[in-house]
Amino acid sequence: MMEKKKSMNSETKINKDNILLSIQNASYQYSDAEEDEYALKNVSYDFEKGKVYAIRGRSGTGKTTLLSLISGLERCTEGSIVFDGKDLKDINLDYYRNHEIGIVFQSYNLLPFMTASENIILSMDASGIKIGNKKEEAIKLMKSVGLKETYANRKVLRISGGEQQRVAIARSLAYNPKMIVADEPTGNLDKQTEKEILEIFKKLAHEDGKCIIIVTHSPNVCESVDQVYDLKKVK
Repeated sequence: MMEKKKSMNSETKINKDNILLSIQNASYQYSDAEEDEYALKNVSYDFEKGKVYAIRGRSGTGKTTLLSLISGLERCTEGSIVFDGKDLKDINLDYYRNHEIGIVFQSYNLLPFMTASENIILSMDASGIKIGNKKEEAIKLMKSVGLKETYANRKVLRISGGEQQRVAIARSLAYNPKMIVADEPTGNLDKQTEKEILEIFKKLAHEDGKCIIIVTHSPNVCESVDQVYDLKKVK
């Protein structure tokens, strides 16, 4: 499979000392697949701290599979994925998902009958981190993504899609992960809200030093990030 790397700057170079995630010749086959049938084959990408990346590709190119591998929900059939110098095959994946990475979904995946702050606190509880005043910290996170304190006690069902996505991003930050992986995070949003969400991601990368990986179909997203990786369908 041919992979082509693109970026806003064709002279972009990888700083090896700054790499947080490295995908090395990763391939994946489903258990019932034929011998030469791959969902993903020989993919190699590097992701640095402090940058925003987009992974794009048509339906069937393996974007969802790659996202599952990065998130530790599936393991490579061949090759490896190395996070902060450690192969995912050799680490506790529950700890990895609850401490090292945050995940943002297109459909937000919030609990609708809970308040915005309760959704964020739930993520804190799942990670087991020690925080004195969790609601105060949740409000702080909400403000960091452009939500007013008054939203803290508002049920998720009572806020807009763009506001829900902001809550989802705040939730992903609840345990201060090094990397955030977002699956079509602007897919359900209008252009202005998409722009605002992208600005949040860029701030998290460029000011807070996080690695942001966005799986997307959006041309607007791809034009705004630091580097784009194109996935091609396995032949």
